[in-house]
Amino acid sequence: MEGSWDSPGLLARRYAPAVYRLAYARTGCRADAEDVMQEVFLRLLKAEPVFDSEAHAKAWLLRVASNCSNDLFRLYRRRREEPLTEDLPAPEASEAGRVTEAVLSLPSRYRIPVHLYYYEGYPIAEIARILGKSEGTIKSRLFRARGLLRSRLEEEDHAGQIQV
Repeated sequence: MEGSWDSPGLLARRYAPAVYRLAYARTGCRADAEDVMQEVFLRLLKAEPVFDSEAHAKAWLLRVASNCSNDLFRLYRRRREEPLTEDLPAPEASEAGRVTEAVLSLPSRYRIPVHLYYYEGYPIAEIARILGKSEGTIKSRLFRARGLLRSRLEEEDHAGQIQV
């Protein structure tokens, strides 16, 4: 039934942005993120899972997005680079752009928990459940990610001060 909160069409409309953001955070490439998003919703249609709640449905979709993103890297085993072209947007110069760029440069083991915690607002326990890891592992990865981000942003600030 299309009007039900758990219909595939409604779940796709409601959670496609979150699935895309997670896939993009993992892959760093728009086209790959779109491919992952499409695969997630195809799996939803094929699996026809029964969800206990809307939160369970969202967690399922994000877990599948994380797994599909990982599968993409295992499949291609190649570096992700887009060629420079005239129609690519210029990099953001704002502080938010610097932070986003720093987050995207993190290894995926840190990037995905950071994305789910800070951008999607999930608590640590839910992130652990989504990723199939222990809460301690997620806390540790968030702690290490913050340290890496702090170091990278301080290095950029220091490099900018030397050049001026």
